[in-house]
Amino acid sequence: MMEAKVSWAGGVSFSAESGTGHTVTLDGPPNLGGENLGARPMELVLMGLGGCTAFDVMTILKKTRQDVTDCVAQLSAERADAVPSVFTKIHVHFVVTGRNLKDKHVARAIKLSAEEYCSASIMLEKGGVVMTHDYEIVELDT
Repeated sequence: MMEAKVSWAGGVSFSAESGTGHTVTLDGPPNLGGENLGARPMELVLMGLGGCTAFDVMTILKKTRQDVTDCVAQLSAERADAVPSVFTKIHVHFVVTGRNLKDKHVARAIKLSAEEYCSASIMLEKGGVVMTHDYEIVELDT
């Protein structure tokens, strides 16, 4: 079981604490009284997705003995115009850096994350979000 606690911090700001004891400040948009004290809740969903899939990709690439030195997941999302303003499309662009990286291993790692391992990605896709992915490899000199 996973747990979290979200406590009101005044205005439209909240303090969220994970079951493992980590805290994050959340705040609403300025037009609804927010003061830019923290991330918006939907930004956290997007960041969580990025963390989930980047974790998978790195883990898979390390298991295939790829010499990865960096992995960045750049995410962009579109939301519905009407309330609830759910995500409708999310694109994840990976920038994978390393030495002698094999294109087929990077492509496979991203595919496995998207289709089998990333709980956040699979949950969002099952909820109707159109998910797309692409990548680039940055080769370091050996």
